[in-house]
Amino acid sequence: MPRWNTCHILDALTGTHRLWDFDAKGDGFVLGHEHVAKAGEALSGHAAKSWSSLWRKKLNVAWLPPEQVFLKVVELPQSSFEETVSMVELQLERLSPMPVTQIVWTLHLLPRYAAPAPGAPALQTAVVVLVERSVVEEFLGRLESQSYQADRLEVPMLDQLELADAKTDGVWIYPSPVAGQNGALVAWWLGGVLRDLSLVTLPPAGSAGESLPSQFARLAWAGELEGWLTGRPPWHLVADAVNAAQWEAALRDLGEAVTVTAPPPPAELAARTARRAAAASDRANLLPAEYAVRYHQQFVDRLWLRGLMAAGVLYAVAVAVYFCALFVPWVGLESKTTAVEQQVAGLGASYTNALQLKARYGVLKDRQNLKFAALNCWQLIADQLPAGTSIQRLNFADGKKLTLSGTAAATDISKIIDFNDSLRKATVDGEPMFDPKEGDAFMEHTVPGGVAWSFGLVLKHGEESAKR
Repeated sequence: MPRWNTCHILDALTGTHRLWDFDAKGDGFVLGHEHVAKAGEALSGHAAKSWSSLWRKKLNVAWLPPEQVFLKVVELPQSSFEETVSMVELQLERLSPMPVTQIVWTLHLLPRYAAPAPGAPALQTAVVVLVERSVVEEFLGRLESQSYQADRLEVPMLDQLELADAKTDGVWIYPSPVAGQNGALVAWWLGGVLRDLSLVTLPPAGSAGESLPSQFARLAWAGELEGWLTGRPPWHLVADAVNAAQWEAALRDLGEAVTVTAPPPPAELAARTARRAAAASDRANLLPAEYAVRYHQQFVDRLWLRGLMAAGVLYAVAVAVYFCALFVPWVGLESKTTAVEQQVAGLGASYTNALQLKARYGVLKDRQNLKFAALNCWQLIADQLPAGTSIQRLNFADGKKLTLSGTAAATDISKIIDFNDSLRKATVDGEPMFDPKEGDAFMEHTVPGGVAWSFGLVLKHGEESAKR
């Protein structure tokens, strides 16, 4: 699966601009939509990046005009792409027709269908693409005026080259407008290897300019001098019906048979460009690095501004909803609040009376619990008190503590001790009345006429258990 989800290809080579929208599928791209726009028409609605571009990667590609591009074929030892780029950099002074400080360049590797000779080093064929920097900047300025920010600049001629049947020798001619003239890209495939690329122009009828045979003769002489042209290769013309008629008539002067092949539809060529651009290295890009950085920063700034605007809109909507909820009669939250407050104020007196009644009820209930607790204690004492003994003092304090004291004969002290134990174990309605672990211990001391005794008990559940 490519690292891109969507790819846009812009053909800005003619007055009518065509924009193809491709969706990633498998190892390639399928056409989703084609838009035709007039020159100067904004394309932001079709290729602009938004929040969805953060997770659905979008690649914007634009085709450069062929008349502004220089193509050079070089053979280099096989190596990694990074090393190949370094080797080409060392030869830029020789390859470029302009100062290297005034160009942008890239390279594209082509397959070789010829096996290396025994003992010869393995080679690779690279097409070096050179464009004057000022041309690129002017072209990007025109794209920006149409709100189209390109991620890559590509040359469709590279995709045309891969359509040739390079396994057989031949000269492939691809007609295309060159600086307002009827020109063509000429590719020399010999021995399964691309040997040379050049641009030729078809002179208009009656023109005193250089004839087409002389242009091809000069290319052939250069090939013979370099040693890669040793015979008469077949000729192939890749053109539509109109261009084929013009070029066939001009090529008859060469005395060669020409095989005419229909060119691929523009959409198919754009799909090949999308697949190649999506798989290309970031270094193999004609877009200057400073433009890529600026476009990325503008994209980030645009997302921030849209996010802030969305937050502001949501805040404004929330504030409007809040005030509507407060003041709009049919919503009436404030009126409802006022009504509730008035109702609360009206219920204040009855609420205060209810609190007073509740407090009085609590006091009365406490008194009732104390009364029942005292009665239960008195009944237990009356039932358990041994005969012949008397209680001088009985104190029931805090609704839970019972203290008894009295005197008894020395011979009856054991009965008082049993009386203490029986009270501690006494039950009312099946539950213990007193806590056996609490209370005051049994105390006794000798007094005239007998023994004085005292002990204290604590109710098991306080006042609440006294009511039975």
